[in-house]
Amino acid sequence: MSEHCVWQNLRAATLAPRDNDAWGIVEDAVIVTRGDHIAWLGERADLPPEFAQADRTVDLDGALVTPPLIDCHTHLVYAGNRAHEFELRLEGASYEAISRAGGGIRSTVAATRSASEDELFALACERARALMREGVATLEIKSGYGLSLAHERRSLRVARRVGEALGIEVKTTYLAAHALPEEFAGRSDEYVAALCDWMRDLHAENLIDAVDVFCERIGFSREQTRIVFKHAKALGLPVKLHAEQLSDQGGAALASEFSALSCDHLEYVGDDAIAAMARAGVVAVLLPGAYYFLRETKLPPIEKLRASAIPIALATDHNPGSSPTFSPLLMMNMACTLFRMTPIEAWLGFTANAALALGLPAERGQLGAGSVANFGVWSASHPRDLVYRFGHSPLRQLVLNGQMREAIEL
Repeated sequence: MSEHCVWQNLRAATLAPRDNDAWGIVEDAVIVTRGDHIAWLGERADLPPEFAQADRTVDLDGALVTPPLIDCHTHLVYAGNRAHEFELRLEGASYEAISRAGGGIRSTVAATRSASEDELFALACERARALMREGVATLEIKSGYGLSLAHERRSLRVARRVGEALGIEVKTTYLAAHALPEEFAGRSDEYVAALCDWMRDLHAENLIDAVDVFCERIGFSREQTRIVFKHAKALGLPVKLHAEQLSDQGGAALASEFSALSCDHLEYVGDDAIAAMARAGVVAVLLPGAYYFLRETKLPPIEKLRASAIPIALATDHNPGSSPTFSPLLMMNMACTLFRMTPIEAWLGFTANAALALGLPAERGQLGAGSVANFGVWSASHPRDLVYRFGHSPLRQLVLNGQMREAIEL
């Protein structure tokens, strides 16, 4: 029988707009959970008698409660690190130059291939726990550091295991089109054909939720991206794209032709592509960590995305080469300070809009009756406080499917 729990003495920011308040603040709130869902949420004075009797009552001592965060773009499964490349960039080398010299993604591929599956699993779990300590309950994990059938299969299998082990929802994305492996040097078209064949096998093994491509001068061309997308669509798999990060390759417009879930990065996206994204309902996923870490200077066109009513999501883009962060809260702060987003836009970027970028309903980023009983419990009075401050750990508890997890235990 499902446990009936009453959570009281809290302030709820539901992110479901109410009374002209975009934050959806409910003062002196009560949340009633039954099993793994929220049965009722509202002000304590309005609590119906049938919900008042509980198997358990939890006093949250005036804490702020919000929807949990959704990190919709990560690369958590890998071995090794690239701190030496960070040093090289500070000495003047560009990201592209390092990649062309055999560093970058391919160096991580070598380290990842050398690690065992259990080693990769332990590393990925540790990284996922770090995200959970900042309120993440749903995340995407991409492959892309294997670049062979066996190693891509292993990476995706590890991603599935992470979700099962930690009790969080993990969406897996197939990103074999991340870089050209050494064994296919000079044969990029042959590699694209191979990874499309692998996609069929891995999809049959239920390891893929979506398909991604790095469409860039140091990645794959627009024409090669189209081939990958056609294969994905033939299998019924949604697509997304690393688009216009370092240059405008026309990727966002192409992704819109395929009704992509999202286009990610977008510093160099053009006006026509923005219009195409708006028509196709594509989410813009902005990644301030990579922008900051690579010392980029061209900002994504926030005002044009707003004017086109394109949902803007945010993510950590955790990876060893361009965004080695575990802090979605810091990414919110950077989105505001670097990209001039507002605090509510930053929160929607890690909740409702991030849900859309994963093909989930926007309501997954809100709290209310019928929602999954996942929420963050914070030492703060308002969500904007969590964006304003950085370098701290304000999460008290993360509630997953109605069960409380102390932040210190994650």
